[in-house]
Amino acid sequence: MLGRLYDTQECSAARTLELVGERWTLLILRDAIFRGYTRFSQFQQVLGVAPNILTKRLNALVDNGILRAVPTGRPDHHDYVLTEMGADLKPTLMALTAWGDRWVRPGPAIFVHDTCGTEIVQRFHCPQCDETVEHQDIRGEARPDFVPRG
Repeated sequence: MLGRLYDTQECSAARTLELVGERWTLLILRDAIFRGYTRFSQFQQVLGVAPNILTKRLNALVDNGILRAVPTGRPDHHDYVLTEMGADLKPTLMALTAWGDRWVRPGPAIFVHDTCGTEIVQRFHCPQCDETVEHQDIRGEARPDFVPRG
């Protein structure tokens, strides 16, 4: 794994990339979140990633609390189960997929509501005025209670 390349950044996006930004990591999470994969062999088969790299990525996800390694009863075998932290990456992967569908090339998957089967579209919602907000109408600003480190 590469070293922490974003140590000087006071940015949540940069700190998130430290946890999930390595090659293959988001694809492992995609398969855990949307395909329900938990076994090393499942990830290996669909991704075709070298076993040593897959081991490193799974161990890093476990070490960072995104997956939990659950013994299967066989020596040195685990199921890799999403934690709440890992499951909370679902909207992020959906947003990346939507961006790729629009700007790169549509992929094979859509996201549908379990209850009615309708395709889901992500939206931003303002809790104050109860409106749907377009991304063009969103700006970043300093968090009032943020204290820089150092």
